[in-house]
Amino acid sequence: MGTLKGQNFRICIFDATAEKYKVIGMATGCTVTLQNNTDPGSHKDIVGAADMPVTTSKSWSVSCDSLNVADAAAMLTAIKAMQPMTLMWDETTTTDNQTRAKATFARKGSAYLNDVTFNFNDRENSTKSLQFQGSGPLQTVAASEATQVIPLGSYTKGQYVRLFLSSDNTAAPSTVIAAAKSLSMHVSLTLEDATTKDTAGEWTIQEPTALSYDISTGALMRSGETITSQVGAKSLADLETIYEAGTPVKWKISNVGGDNNRTASSTIVSGSVILTQLTLNGPNRQNADYTANLNGYGDYTVAA
Repeated sequence: MGTLKGQNFRICIFDATAEKYKVIGMATGCTVTLQNNTDPGSHKDIVGAADMPVTTSKSWSVSCDSLNVADAAAMLTAIKAMQPMTLMWDETTTTDNQTRAKATFARKGSAYLNDVTFNFNDRENSTKSLQFQGSGPLQTVAASEATQVIPLGSYTKGQYVRLFLSSDNTAAPSTVIAAAKSLSMHVSLTLEDATTKDTAGEWTIQEPTALSYDISTGALMRSGETITSQVGAKSLADLETIYEAGTPVKWKISNVGGDNNRTASSTIVSGSVILTQLTLNGPNRQNADYTANLNGYGDYTVAA
């Protein structure tokens, strides 16, 4: 038996509708961390100077990166729902590496999706990063539990997904940021250890307590391109006006098309934000640009 390659070690999420596990599609890397939490165990009855730590609790977590952002709405809905899901890791095989090889090290357990980041950068493949925090014990996986093969996904170029802003918290967001270069949305679910003395075993139990999100974008201060679109856009001056007001504005992230990629087609997610930081950069012999950091104001809404 040859050395196990990384593409044959995959993370799967249980699909209750299909009653089968599905791999995280187009994954580029994954990490599973199993943690034994210890306390110092040395005391005066032990001879010598060396410590003898004692396990007090067990926890686990999973992270995964992927080039598939077509499920952005599903992931944003999942973390907002604050409900645990069942994860599994196993060796996989076949031409698309999606079928369980039923390795002896395969494990499954309940976990919360507690951190999601989507990156939509100009002239790059869009990406997502997922982090899961285990809640409760891990179990071995029965041979009868199967994975369902999913269709191969497609790449999403970052220039075809853009941030739209309004000028206040009443008008619908209708204009993109001119000469934008980057876009990132990050959502975090705060978890707390809910284990008590009534909890059997050493595994920690997690419970969600809060949800927050932020958006960051970068753009050139002024573009030398010829803008053929008749659709307007937010300039640096407009962003400064939003910053100076210090009040929420409505936003949406949408797929785009048309001249200069300024026309929204399908919306992915929307809400309200406060512009918390605006950084203007003027490096020598380089293009002047700026970055804007926006913090979520209330819940976001995932498009149907």
